[in-house]
Amino acid sequence: MKIYYAPNTRAVRIVWLCEELGLGYELHKFDGLTDKRMREPDYLGVHPLGRVPCLEDNGQYIFESGAIVQYILALYGDDKLAPAPGSYEYANYLQWFHYAEGMLMPPVNTLVVETRILPAEKSNPTNIARATKLLGRMLAIIEAGLGDKDYLVGDFTAADVMCGHATIVATRNGGDIADKPAVAAYVERLQARPALQKSWDVG
Repeated sequence: MKIYYAPNTRAVRIVWLCEELGLGYELHKFDGLTDKRMREPDYLGVHPLGRVPCLEDNGQYIFESGAIVQYILALYGDDKLAPAPGSYEYANYLQWFHYAEGMLMPPVNTLVVETRILPAEKSNPTNIARATKLLGRMLAIIEAGLGDKDYLVGDFTAADVMCGHATIVATRNGGDIADKPAVAAYVERLQARPALQKSWDVG
C-alpha cells in the first residue's frame, strides 16, 4: 500500500490506522496543502482534486479518508478495530465513524477558511460566529456520547480514528471544550497513543 500524505491533514487518519494495525505501507509525502507537486498532472491522475489522502493498492486509487479506512479494515483489518456487523455496538460504531465528516468537519472547514486561509479583510465575522456556535453543538454531542467511556464505542475502534481525529482538529480550530470534560479527556487520551503521535508528521 502507498499512502499519499501531508502533515496535519486527513491523511493522518490513514497512517494512524495502519500504525494501530501494524500494517506496512509506503509513504509519498507532500510538504503541505500548498505543495505545488499536488497540482502537477501526474498527481492529478492519482487524485483529481490534487489533495490528500489517497491510497494506492492493487492498482487502484482511493481518495476519501473514510472510504480508505473502510477499505483497509475490510482487506487487512483481520477483524480488528471494528465491531462485528450485527453486534449491538455496530450501529453506534457506524454513527460515530460518519459523524466525523457529516457533522463535525463542516464547521471546522468554515473556520479554517475564514481564519487561516482568507486574509483578514476578506474574512466574514458572521460565518465565523455561526460556525463556532455550530461546532460547539457538534462537540456537545460527542461529550454526551462519550459519557464515562474512554472511547466512543467503549473499546478503541476506527470510529475513534475518524471522529477522534476530527475532534482534535476541531479543538485546534475554534472548538471550545472548556465545559466538556469528557471531550477534553478523550483528546488527551487519543494524543497519548503512540500510533497517533507518529502519524502527525511521519517520513
